Amino acid sequence: MPDDLQMGGCSCGRVRYRLRDTPLIVHACHCRMCQRLSGSTNAVNVLIEASKVELESGEVTQKLAFTPSGRGQLITRCADCQVAVWSEYLIFTARRGVAVRFIRAGTLDRPDRFPPDVHIYAETMQDHFLVSPDIPQFPKFYDLAKVWSPSSLKRLSRAKPDAA
Repeated sequence: MPDDLQMGGCSCGRVRYRLRDTPLIVHACHCRMCQRLSGSTNAVNVLIEASKVELESGEVTQKLAFTPSGRGQLITRCADCQVAVWSEYLIFTARRGVAVRFIRAGTLDRPDRFPPDVHIYAETMQDHFLVSPDIPQFPKFYDLAKVWSPSSLKRLSRAKPDAA
């Protein structure tokens, strides 16, 4: 993957990170929590194994935020400008045994290169939000085995276990 596709950072430029692989999948999440946290209609998240994300510069802080699962999401932000660069949903880690980072697509240098593969929590999608009929939509979440590509499922199964 060329450098311009795999780099990202915060708005002040102090935090820079690199993705060392392609995404497992890209979500557009329309749940009320993502709407609230993003201040927008949805959040676009690039999912990738935590072990494949390198913090190249800057200092980050982490804070556990509430999620409906009760497990929470660990939000990682630039310590200076407070832009959220990624999250780890602890329920995902607990169920899969592997930490997966949900990279905020808008923090990538080339976010346009990672359009959503799926729209999740479409039951709370804003009425004015237009979605291509070619992109799958799910009222809530979905079964990974039915949606993820075989190569992404294989990567996830081969990833080293992590503890949340």
